[in-house]
Amino acid sequence: MEIERKFTVKTLPERLSQYPFHHIEQAYLNTDPVVRIRKQDDEYYLTYKGKGLLAREEYNLPLNEHSYYHLREKADGNIIAKKRYLIPIEHPTFTSDYEFPIDQISLMIELDIFEVPFENLVIAEVEFPDERMAEAFCPVAWFADDVTNDPAYHNSNLSRKKL
Repeated sequence: MEIERKFTVKTLPERLSQYPFHHIEQAYLNTDPVVRIRKQDDEYYLTYKGKGLLAREEYNLPLNEHSYYHLREKADGNIIAKKRYLIPIEHPTFTSDYEFPIDQISLMIELDIFEVPFENLVIAEVEFPDERMAEAFCPVAWFADDVTNDPAYHNSNLSRKKL
């Protein structure tokens, strides 16, 4: 189960270049249900995603390079390319009603900076171990709007967007 919240970004974090990152390219063979292929650096995957916004099923299967490029030719719509930075959240904060030992929580921001044709789009995602924690999470200062429940920000919908 993938449980994540998505946010637009007001400003990029300071010293962004200090964080590790991945080059990602992905394409969609189907969007209902979502069947995606992804190249992340030198690794290749086929992914199935169930329905949902905050929480949904996700299954990843490994592919080899040849299979990825073979399937890429069959993909529909826009190919999504982005640079994903991995930024740990040093001291995550939660609403006051959330009861869990905060010092035991380790969360990571996946900051996606998109390339052409979506070069003006920057999205931050945070994954959680359960829905209760996701709902209690307080966004970091440089996050803007919570777009978790807006399907327009799903990569599968971006792949179908007319440019």
